[in-house]
This record gives sequence, structure tokens and C-alpha cells, in this order.
Amino acid sequence: MSENIYGIHAVNAFLANAPERLIEVYVLKGREDKRLQPVVEALHRFGIAIQFVNRDTLDKKAAGEVHQGIIARIQAAKELNEHDLDNILHNNRTPLLLVLDGVTDPHNLGACLRTADAAGVCAVIVPKDKSAQLTATARKVACGAAEVVPLIRVTNLARTLRDLQQKHNIWVVGTAGEATATLYQSKLNGPLALVMGAEGDGMRRLTRETCDQLVSIPMAGSVSSLNVSVATGVCLFEIVRQRTSF
Repeated sequence: MSENIYGIHAVNAFLANAPERLIEVYVLKGREDKRLQPVVEALHRFGIAIQFVNRDTLDKKAAGEVHQGIIARIQAAKELNEHDLDNILHNNRTPLLLVLDGVTDPHNLGACLRTADAAGVCAVIVPKDKSAQLTATARKVACGAAEVVPLIRVTNLARTLRDLQQKHNIWVVGTAGEATATLYQSKLNGPLALVMGAEGDGMRRLTRETCDQLVSIPMAGSVSSLNVSVATGVCLFEIVRQRTSF
């Protein structure tokens, strides 16, 4: 099975991390782009087939998204599950996990993956149902993070969170606007899973009840909440700050 990815960052990430999964690449014919040329040269070095095509062909393959003059057909990766998560956690003494409970917008998924990579998250966990897929759009927004941050799809999110607590001694912190404790009042420097709720609805009831602690982001203005990818960045980098403070 194959799928398309597009954009310079996405193709570069595959060249750096999984060049064996690149099947063929489509490049805009006659485009003079200083950022694109090194990618084309690297593709040639790896012996990956390149087809130079017109803009109309690329636009159709990208389904209207911005492709930056390059689209690649790749072998789809194996979907990671609970067993893979256990393997990731086996030798990690202070893991930081990001859990997205029902985030359905691929742009938000991609942005969260990008932030997770920057913050040193060892895996992102999502439920199999009612969750965004790792589409070409999500990969492009992730700017290469989708190829290095494991995305774990689990059948039962609440059960997975309980396993994290009981088997791996991981503290599960959920974000909720009505929580009395704020992000900045909480100790967040041990083995941790940060749970972010869906756009609009927040965490599901069972997910919320499974959390060890709920925290809120203090809001000073007139809006009551942040976009999930922005809120994820705020929370993850407060955790990073606490982990690196002396």
C-alpha cells in the first residue's frame, strides 16, 4: 500500500529517516528553487525515480494543498499499537508522552507532532476511533516530525492510560479549563503523560476520570480556550522548563 506526501520538509524527512520507503517523486518541471535543488540531488544519490511534471499534475495529486513543487509516493508504514508502546517505554526511565483524545483535524495533529518532537516527547498516543489520520496534510504540517515521533493508535484509551499508571508508574495529567490547579502550580518533572482534549469538546468523560490530575492554562483575556495545538505547545514547554530547571 502506498500514499502521497508533499512539501520540501516532508520529503527531506523521509530522505533522512526512511529513504527505503520512497517509491517515486514528482517534481515541478522547470522550477528554479534553491531549496528544492538539494532535495533533487539527494534523491538522485539514493537512486530514487524522479518524474518532472507540470503544475496541473502536481496540483491534482496534492488535492489543492500547497506542495512546494514536490510530491513523493511512499510505502505506508506499519501502524504502531500498545505492544510498540510497551517496547518504547521499556528502557525509558523518565518518559514524556503526549495523549490526544479525539483530535480530528489533521492540521492540529501535524502541529502537535511537530511540537512533541521539539519537546522531546517519546511517543504520541491517539485512540483508533475518532482521531485524525496521518495524512499528507498532517505530515506536511509536522515538518518532518511525523517520521521520527512514534504515533501509537490504541483500541481503548482509558485502558492504555491505566496501564501507563499501573505498569509503568507514569503520572497522567489531563488539561481541563475548569481545573482549579493551573499548569504553573503543578509539579510536572517525573515520568509523565500529558492528555489534551479534542477541539471544542475537550477530553471524554472516561479519559478525564482516569487522569491522576487535571490542570488548566490560566487565561487573561476574553477567550476561554486555546487551539489544541497551541495549548499543547504551552503545556509541553512548561514541562520541559520544569525538567531542565536546576
